[in-house]
Amino acid sequence: MLSAHRFSCAKPWVVAIRFDLLHTFVVVARERSMKAAAERLSVTPGAISQRIRLLEEAAGQRLFVRGRDGVRLASKGETLFAALDAPFHAIEAADRGLGKNAARRVVVSMMSSFASGWLVPRLGRFARRHPDIEVVVETGPRLVDLAREPVDMAIRHGLGNYPGLDATKLIAPELVVVASPRLLRSGPPLAAPADCLRYTLLHDIDRGDWPLWFEAQGVAVPKRLKGPSFSDDHLVVRAAVAGQGLALVRDVYAQDELRSGRLVKALKTRWPARFAYYAVTRAGREHSPALRHFKRWLVEEAKRDRR
Repeated sequence: MLSAHRFSCAKPWVVAIRFDLLHTFVVVARERSMKAAAERLSVTPGAISQRIRLLEEAAGQRLFVRGRDGVRLASKGETLFAALDAPFHAIEAADRGLGKNAARRVVVSMMSSFASGWLVPRLGRFARRHPDIEVVVETGPRLVDLAREPVDMAIRHGLGNYPGLDATKLIAPELVVVASPRLLRSGPPLAAPADCLRYTLLHDIDRGDWPLWFEAQGVAVPKRLKGPSFSDDHLVVRAAVAGQGLALVRDVYAQDELRSGRLVKALKTRWPARFAYYAVTRAGREHSPALRHFKRWLVEEAKRDRR
């Protein structure tokens, strides 16, 4: 299917094509992004671009079409990906199973805000209880495919309805309005939810929390609210500390700032989030002892929070 100079389904593989180029191609195709592939492979985006360029030179034609939103497979790229995806999944699965150390490893995927704001500060307790289990934390906004990727568990924020997967509820943080005390002292009075519209609003990347919050409070708002948006809840919190506007965040992400006084709750109104964080694993499979220990510990930590 691939020669050193030309891509053709009629020609056999050439040994000269390096394995790392093919692996890089598969990862980029899965991620639809050079940058995301670089993060997954722990190399620079420049290295990813160079590998893809070398593979395309060997193939004699483009395998990807570049765009502002990332990359998509060209026609010949789709053919190549169809041939390589399943074999590389098998290789990755075999690699995870090599040696007894792999059986003592848990790979878990989640948003970086949840990792830094909730999980990481608690991981020391798990390490003391299970010093022989290695926890690998992968972060990013992409939803991993647990059925096809070498990931044991995902922490997802939603309603818990994930067909074909087991979901265990962990925590349901509340959404609270927070602001810098300096901003509130210099700004207009803030006594009711509608008063928030007189301030700059700081949004999450999906810009969904503020509209839902106003709807729950019975406040009519424009279809699109103004204000900057951030890809990480902790960036929203930092912007609020800097006095850039009002932030609507899950209470667990602003605990330190509220305790220190860098932020205050701008309104007494509290609205419990409809969604929760769930530990999601593949359904109907025998999980490793390491994964069972980790999941049990997560549930214990969530109960500790509720108490």
